[in-house]
Order: sequence, then C-alpha cells, then structure tokens
Amino acid sequence: MAKRSMFVGMDVHKDSIDISLAEEGRDGEVRHYGGVPGDLEAVAKLLKTLRSPTRRLRFVYEAGPCGFGIHRYLTAQGEDGVVVNPSSMPKRSGDRIKTDRRDGDALARLHRAGELTAIYIPTDADEAMRDLVRAREDAVGLSTQAKHRLKAFLLRQGRRYPAAPGGPSRIAGGWPISASR
Repeated sequence: MAKRSMFVGMDVHKDSIDISLAEEGRDGEVRHYGGVPGDLEAVAKLLKTLRSPTRRLRFVYEAGPCGFGIHRYLTAQGEDGVVVNPSSMPKRSGDRIKTDRRDGDALARLHRAGELTAIYIPTDADEAMRDLVRAREDAVGLSTQAKHRLKAFLLRQGRRYPAAPGGPSRIAGGWPISASR
C-alpha cells in the first residue's frame, strides 16, 4: 500500500511554531493543527503525533533568524523537509493580512502544489564560518565608527590628528596627538 503524503506548513518563531496540515491531492483538506513551543522537544512530540505507517510527512518552513536546526532535526529523523526563502513566496495582489495561521496554511498549500523552491541548507561548518565572518564585519564596523567619533571629538576640541606619512590618519597608530589649536 502506497503512503499518502501530508504536507506540514510551519510558521516558525523564536517562542512558537504554528502548524498547518494539507492532505494530498488537489481537493485535500488544509487545516490548522495548532501551535507548539519553538523548541526541538516540541517538534519531536509533534513528529510522534503525526507519524503513521500509511502517511509520509513533508515539512516546510520559511528561512529566518531561527536558523536551520529544525530542518536538520527532521532530516536526521528521516523526514522530508524543505526551507524556503520568504521573499519567493507567491502572494495574491489583495492578500495583505498576515497572520501565523494564514502563513502556515499557505506554506502547506503551496508545498502541496509544488510551487515552492527549496533553498540551500548550509552545513554546521558553513554556518559557523558565516557567523565568524558576520562577527568580524560587525567588529570592523564598530571600530570604524569609534574612530570617526574620536576624530570628530578631537576636531571639536580644536585638535587635529596627524596623518601617517604617505597615508590616511590613524587613531591606533601610535602617533602623538597634536596639541596645537
């Protein structure tokens, strides 16, 4: 006996996940399942509840700040799951009302229709490298901001920071600050 697919749309947030289910087939029912806490323990309970020998679960959620932990957990459990780019979700022209329930329903319905394109899921190493690069970019930006603020402060006090020979002025370069006004 062939397994029937059930499409599970998840609107994921930091503290909660809103779940919608779409039965297989064009006329299959789309219903709101409810909300669960936003941790992997709750996802494990949901998985245990939804699993059936006659059912194949197919999960989908939008990429966001919560990362890819849910996707990694689901695939480790042998489930089919995809993550989609929120900006690539098809929207109707008059559909301006946005609620978690509607988002979950739309995800389940569109995944069932095959209208969603999965994004690349980075490995743990890829994600760690991205985090490191972002942290460095933030630190460089903050350092530059601090330098500009210090130079502006010195200028307001009538002091100029001398430029390095052959290059732009540097705050942390070790040159003495000019006491001239």
